[in-house]
Amino acid sequence: MHLLKSFFRFYINSSVHVALAVTSLYTITALEFDFNIDNNFAFFIFLATITGYNFVKYFGLAKFHHRSLEPWLKAIQLFSLMAFLGLVYVTLKMPINTIYYFGGAGLVTFLYAIPMLPRKWFLHSNSNLREISGLKIYVIAMIWSLVVVVIPVFHHDLVWHSDFTLKAMQIFVYVIAVMLPFEIRDLNYDSLRLGTIPQRIGIANTKRVGIALSLLFLVLELMKNTNTTKELRFNALVAFLILLSVMKSSRENSIYYSAFWVEALPIFWLSLYLIFGK
Repeated sequence: MHLLKSFFRFYINSSVHVALAVTSLYTITALEFDFNIDNNFAFFIFLATITGYNFVKYFGLAKFHHRSLEPWLKAIQLFSLMAFLGLVYVTLKMPINTIYYFGGAGLVTFLYAIPMLPRKWFLHSNSNLREISGLKIYVIAMIWSLVVVVIPVFHHDLVWHSDFTLKAMQIFVYVIAVMLPFEIRDLNYDSLRLGTIPQRIGIANTKRVGIALSLLFLVLELMKNTNTTKELRFNALVAFLILLSVMKSSRENSIYYSAFWVEALPIFWLSLYLIFGK
């Protein structure tokens, strides 16, 4: 049982779970718009998510303490290095234009973690995108939308149309909505400088925002020209689960409530397609 718990913690803390979630969203986009799933592209997303998330989460924790790290963090560092090497290998198989697209998303991720922004933007010293009050949640939503909708469209040489715009907006709304339980959970720990939504408007109003976002998620689906009755039902169920996730969130939630159950929504969403078809 202890070994199982250790494996589960590593699965969450090493960002494998969130990487599966992001890759699931790309797969959903491919199934929804009937284009072939590129395995190299999917592996790229999976490995890039692990590399990027672990870089953002652990850079500040590990940069000055390489010799005194806890064993679990050393294991994650080694795992992240292996993921990065795998990412380099897969990158060599990707078209150059796709690499350029991902390079833009990678640059935003880098600026999110590394304090390189001008000192004049902050009171005391250089900082990163995460430190800009209120910006964090929108940066993450933008990157997810780029990675699972915008870049795949160009990678697969598809002609952009209005449904792609609606899908990108839908993913943007989805990510903001499912980030709310994280922000509510982290109220006890986040610096007030972050200006998260719960810090600005309180928990009750944040949950009202979650209700509005779950409805907007569904409305965006209804506006598409290319959807099926099954897809509408899938999205209605996902919208309900988003709503439920936000309404059940609190400061006292276990870390695994958001990091596992809420983060698992794309995996569940994809399973609907795989089990019941389009």
